[in-house]
Amino acid sequence: MRIRSGRDTREGPGTRAPQVWGGWTMRGGAGRSRARREVQQQQQPWPPPPGRPTAPQPPPTPHPDRRLRKCLRTRSDVPKPAGAGRLLCNMRPARTMRCPLLLLLVLWGAQSRAPSKPNFVLIMADDLGIGDPGCYGNETLRTPNIDRLAKEGVKLTQHLAASPLCTPSRAAFMTGRYPVRSGMASQTRIGVFLFSASSGGLPSTEVTFARLLKDQGYATALIGKWHLGTHCHNTSDFCHHPSSHGFDYFHGLPVTNLRDCKPGAGSVFAQAIRLLVLAPLQVLALALATLGALRWLRLLLVPGPVFVVLLLLAAALLGLLLCFLQSFRPLNCFLMRDRAVSQQPLSYDNLTQRLAADAARFVRRNAERPFLLVFSSIQVHTALYASKDFAGKSKHGAYGDAAEEMDWGVGQILNVLEELQLTNNTLVYFTSDQGAHVEEVTPKGERHGGSNGIFKGGKGNNWEGGIRVPGLLWWPGVLGAGLEISEPTSNMDIFPTVVKLAGAPLPEDRIIDGRDLMPLLRGETQRSDHEFLFHYCNFYLNAVRWHPPNSTSVWKAFLFTPNFAPEGANGCFPTHVCFCHGHFVTRHRPPLLFDVSRDPRERRPLTPATEPRFWEILGAMQEAAERHARTTGHAPSQLSVGHILWKPWLQMCCSSAPTLSCQCPWGEQDWGRGP
Repeated sequence: MRIRSGRDTREGPGTRAPQVWGGWTMRGGAGRSRARREVQQQQQPWPPPPGRPTAPQPPPTPHPDRRLRKCLRTRSDVPKPAGAGRLLCNMRPARTMRCPLLLLLVLWGAQSRAPSKPNFVLIMADDLGIGDPGCYGNETLRTPNIDRLAKEGVKLTQHLAASPLCTPSRAAFMTGRYPVRSGMASQTRIGVFLFSASSGGLPSTEVTFARLLKDQGYATALIGKWHLGTHCHNTSDFCHHPSSHGFDYFHGLPVTNLRDCKPGAGSVFAQAIRLLVLAPLQVLALALATLGALRWLRLLLVPGPVFVVLLLLAAALLGLLLCFLQSFRPLNCFLMRDRAVSQQPLSYDNLTQRLAADAARFVRRNAERPFLLVFSSIQVHTALYASKDFAGKSKHGAYGDAAEEMDWGVGQILNVLEELQLTNNTLVYFTSDQGAHVEEVTPKGERHGGSNGIFKGGKGNNWEGGIRVPGLLWWPGVLGAGLEISEPTSNMDIFPTVVKLAGAPLPEDRIIDGRDLMPLLRGETQRSDHEFLFHYCNFYLNAVRWHPPNSTSVWKAFLFTPNFAPEGANGCFPTHVCFCHGHFVTRHRPPLLFDVSRDPRERRPLTPATEPRFWEILGAMQEAAERHARTTGHAPSQLSVGHILWKPWLQMCCSSAPTLSCQCPWGEQDWGRGP
C-alpha cells in the first residue's frame, strides 16, 4: 500500500488563528491541498460464494407409485441457473408448476450460501490506562477477557487517541475526523460536557459510522456512555442524541459518570465551589464581623440595612450551594433508554451486569442480520463502583475492582458471540477513550486512577500517557492470532475500517483523517498509512508526530507542554486536570523534539548537538502542520461557554416524576426483560 506523504485534501476555504511553530508564525488561509487523499476500497475478506450444485445427469429409475416422475426428455421451457446441470423432468399436467418451484428453491439455496456482511462489536473503556490490562504488561490486575483478545487477535502497541479528553476523543472516534473539524474542541478550560441540559454536542452535519452502517441495513446500538450532547433548542429535538447519529437503540448515560453522581464520592466541582462560593462567604463573614465591631465600638456609624444586605447575600450563596449539591445528581446522573429517561438518578447496583445483559440481548435479537454494537463502558471513570461479586476482590482497591468487573462485561459479550457461532463473522475492537487519569486521588490518598505504564502524563495532556491507549482487534479466521503491530495508528482509523468492511462508501464531501487498518492487520503492508498525526490539547495544536517513509523513527515535537504541579509530579494535581493555555503551559521555541521510537518515556529531548538533522526534521513537521492548518476549517465551537452551561428548558426528567423533583430510581427494575 502506498505510504501517504502527510498532505491532506482540503475541505474548502477556511481560516485558522495563527499558530506559532518554534520561531515561525503559521497562518491558515483559503487554499487547496497539494495532494489528494487516496481511498483504497478493500474487498471483504471472505471466500467467493460456493458454486451451485449440479443436478444429477443419469435419470432415476421410474417407479409406478411415485407422483412426480423424471424422464430423459429435457424441458426447454424452464429457465436454468448458470452453472447448474440440465434439469430433466417430465410431469403430469397437474404437476407442471413444480419445476419452476424447484428452480426457485435451487436459486434460494445458492443465495443463502453467499457470504454475509460482517458484524462489529466496538468496546470502549473509560479512562483505562495502557498499563492496566495484563496483555500490556500488568501482572497484578486480572483482565483475562481483554487478554484473550490480544492472544487470539492483533495488539496495537502505538494506538493513539485523537484527544486526551472524553468528549473530543469520542467525537473523533465516531466520525474519523479530528475534533477541531466538527467544533468539538474547546477554547476554554472546560473541554467536556458536564450537564445534561447543555445545548452543545456532535453536530447533525457530522457523519458517524453508525449512520453509514444503518444505511447498509445494519442493526445499530450504543450501550453505555455517550457524552456527545442531547438537545439543541428544546427537550423534543434530540439533535445530538445517539438516535440522530445512526443508532437504532440507546441505553446508557447521555453525559458521563462523575464523583458527584455517587453519594460520598466527592465532587469534581470542589475547586469551583471554593472559588465561587466559599471564598465570597468568607469575605462576607469578615465584612459583617468588621462592621459589627466598628459599630459596637462606635467608631463607625453603620446603617442597619447594610447588615441586612450582607446577610441576604450570604444566605443567597448558601442557598445556591445547597440547591446545586442537592439537585446535581438527579438532574445529570441518569440512564436513558432510547429517548426516554429510565432511571433518575442512576443506581450503581449491578450496573455493569445490567448493561452487559442488554448488550447480549441486542446480539441475540439481531443474530440473523448484520449488526453494530458499540459497548461504551462506564467504568473505570470515577466515581468508581463494583458489584458485590467484585468489590474488595482485586489487589488494586476500588479501581482494580472496577477494572476487573469491566473485563467481566467484555467476557459476557464474547460468550454470546461464541454461543451463537458469530465469532468468525464478527470484528471485535477494544480500546480506551484516552489514558488513565493520574490526578484521581482521594483525600485519604487512595489512588482512583489507572496506570499508563512506562509512559509520561495521563488524561488531559498529550504526553504518551495521555494518548497511547490499548488497541485490540479480534476476528478469528480473518486476523492472525498473537500479532503485535508497533506502527502509529489512531482511534479515528476505526471509522474507515468499519465503513469499508460494511460495503459503504466513504463520504466524499469532507476530509476523513482515519485510515483503513485492514491492510496493516492482514499483513498486506508493514507500514502505517499515517505519516503525520496531529495532537490537540482541546482547540490548540499541541504536538506533531512524524513517521517518515523508510525510517523506524517516530518524531514527536511539542509546541507547548503543561506545567505539572507540584514540582516533580506526573500531572496537574491542584487543578485535577491539565489545562491548555495561559500560565498553565510552557511554550517551546524551537519545539521540544523527541524520538518516541527510541525514547518512549519522553525523558530526553533532542537538540542540534544530539540530532544532526534537528532543523531538517522540525522544518518538515512545520510544513506538515501548516498544510494541516489550512484544512481544519472554521466549525462553530460546540464547547463554548454558551453551549456548555446548564439550561433549565433543556432539562430532562423521567415521566413518572413530579415537576422539578426528577426522581424515579426504580425505573430500571425491568432490565432483565430486554429492549
